[in-house]
Amino acid sequence: MTDSYGRVHRDLRISVTDRCNFRCTYCMPAEGMDWHPRSELLSFEELRRVAGIFVERYGFDSIRLTGGEPTVRHRLPILVAQLAELDADLSLTTNGSTLRAQAPELRAAGLGRINVSLDSLRPERFAELTRRDELPAVLDGIRAAVDAGFAPVKVNVVVVRGVNDDEIVDFARFGRDEGVVVRFIEFMPLDAEERWSREQVLASHEIVERIAAAFPLEPLARGSEPAERHRYLDGGGEVGVIGTVTEPFCGSCDRVRLTADGKLRACLFATEETDLRAVLRDGGSDDDLAAAIEATVAGKWAGHGISSVQFIRPARSMSEIGG
Repeated sequence: MTDSYGRVHRDLRISVTDRCNFRCTYCMPAEGMDWHPRSELLSFEELRRVAGIFVERYGFDSIRLTGGEPTVRHRLPILVAQLAELDADLSLTTNGSTLRAQAPELRAAGLGRINVSLDSLRPERFAELTRRDELPAVLDGIRAAVDAGFAPVKVNVVVVRGVNDDEIVDFARFGRDEGVVVRFIEFMPLDAEERWSREQVLASHEIVERIAAAFPLEPLARGSEPAERHRYLDGGGEVGVIGTVTEPFCGSCDRVRLTADGKLRACLFATEETDLRAVLRDGGSDDDLAAAIEATVAGKWAGHGISSVQFIRPARSMSEIGG
């Protein structure tokens, strides 16, 4: 499927819940959030139907399950098994806190890859950022994912200048020691309390420079993926940097996102959504769903425009949209 700019889309991000077992300071306001009633979330059958259209009709070859925190969705392995029937790479992004218990079952159900979101390796800072003292469980969950056979296991770190940018080399060392791929992500204007400022963004080239000073790197070829990848010269694996703000990859973006309540978004920063839940529950056919999908993708912007004066941040925070 192509949009009006000729970009081919093959990556579907599905938020399976808006709920989370953490209350991260950048995802959720201190007073918490109003969760959608369960009846407003798409059922497993509805999710499987929509995903099937993307894969079977439009050739999407990648599906990622996100949240909120996807592992809090009851009986998640059943959904994984249903989606694993499709001809697509199936992955999940999680905070990792329950992976020790869930990783083997998710792997057996057909999940192919896992990304763990982790913004600090320091217990006190982790507790401050997540409002939960769960760092040991998350680190154990990362190791459980490796033990379960997920490969590669990726660790996503959102870097905020003055908050956790002093841990960049620590995270690089962690990835090398644990045999996981660490990906550093520039801080984006999707925080729940809307405090984002450009001054808090540590540019991707600065991140690479700090890592290379400790562990020499060489760049790897880049395709449509958002991460700029680098390999350690001593064979210690690789690291990725996603420069959404300073080096946007909008020209090669191949993603669309489906929120837990059934809204289709052509861009992470979209200000408009298409209500697929209404089509599903009003008795719409697969052709009706396909028409709504095509119209949404065709209307995708040329770029997010974060650096322009016309930029309007989305009404939903990252926890409501899904990564």
